[in-house]
Amino acid sequence: MSDRVEETTVAPSAVDKARLPGFDEDLVLVERFLSGDENAFEMIYSRYHDKVHAIARGILLDSDEASDAVQEIFTLVLRHLHRFDRRSRFSTWLFRVAVNRSIQEARKARHKHKHVELVEAMETSVPDPPEPDDAKIHVAMEKLSPSDRAILVLFYWEELSLQEIADSLGCNVNAAKTRLYRARERFRVIYEEAEDAAAA
Repeated sequence: MSDRVEETTVAPSAVDKARLPGFDEDLVLVERFLSGDENAFEMIYSRYHDKVHAIARGILLDSDEASDAVQEIFTLVLRHLHRFDRRSRFSTWLFRVAVNRSIQEARKARHKHKHVELVEAMETSVPDPPEPDDAKIHVAMEKLSPSDRAILVLFYWEELSLQEIADSLGCNVNAAKTRLYRARERFRVIYEEAEDAAAA
């Protein structure tokens, strides 16, 4: 009887926290880094590098520029990690930094002609889902604003929920839903125009 009581009362608090639905295990790494453990940031970098690169590439439409942006993004995160206020998940804060920085870089380079291979069709935004290497997708994405590309990347590539997108973009859910709808419609119009031109 006493053994059973002891087992139930000595459960580590970290384990208890990990079982909570809202627990953000990234916070443990953040706290470790802020306490002087530099390896903790390496773990954050490894965990999120690919996702941040995907966001940057989807917005910048260039793999090399995306790689450069990723380094800048993580440099910014490293420099400002002490400002992370923990009111949102760490990943949400990181994605906001990634989106904002990538949009800034895209605006600087908007005069350049860029291409990217898309890994996903725009779901029902186009009549028949095209092949990922369809040149018309490239053309349509190039003609969208960086902000439109950002929300499409977050929703279709990263499969974030509307709430997560809203948090990442710093707006409410209804605004995120409206922006996603408008971006999808702009993509659809441009894509269909490219299809019509190809069929003419």
